[in-house]
Amino acid sequence: MNEARGPSKLEQLRRMSVVVADTGEIAAIRRHRPEDATTNPSLLLKAAEQEPAYAALIDEAVAWARARGGDRESRLAWAADRLAVAAGIQILSLIPGRVSTEVDARLSFDTEGTIRRAQRLVELYEAQGVSRERVLIKIASTWEGIRAAERLEREGIHCNMTLLFSLVQAAACADAGAFSDLAVRRADPRLVSGADRPRVPGRARPGCAVGAAHLRLLQAPRLSRRS
Repeated sequence: MNEARGPSKLEQLRRMSVVVADTGEIAAIRRHRPEDATTNPSLLLKAAEQEPAYAALIDEAVAWARARGGDRESRLAWAADRLAVAAGIQILSLIPGRVSTEVDARLSFDTEGTIRRAQRLVELYEAQGVSRERVLIKIASTWEGIRAAERLEREGIHCNMTLLFSLVQAAACADAGAFSDLAVRRADPRLVSGADRPRVPGRARPGCAVGAAHLRLLQAPRLSRRS
């Protein structure tokens, strides 16, 4: 009986869905070639601790925020946003689709604050020559967050909803015109509703978000037996 290498689970997954890397690890994204990627502050912190390449991005973000002036809290917020966008731009250079960048979670119950921060993130991307069509703003699926997403979508700022745990939340996000690409857990409401919304060419199926560790496991060759 001979053993032959079959397609890995990751390769099989690509045939059925759009793979979205749920990580800030640039090396993992380069290696596993997802369609899209989604990040959050904790993922970026973890990646920064592991990848020396982040050191320069952090130094640049801190220097840029310091040059803007303001109090310490304001400088920290600007530095965090600048770093998130810098990491997003690095990721976009490696993927054909979109990157999700998260609004400060402390604004989850503040509609106006979420909108202002989302607009700021998009402005930072556009200042670096990145079209808003390649960016998703990640927002908590609270009542306030969904209301913010509804208004942002009308402005052409597309949103990726997180902390989504129920059908009620999913329906509210769909009604707002926003969507979630979180793990094999959700279909894109834009597809379910049939809404005609802009998307990156080729994005025709619901996505599946996979963390860096799971990407490595899925990539492992699958052995099939042949007699």
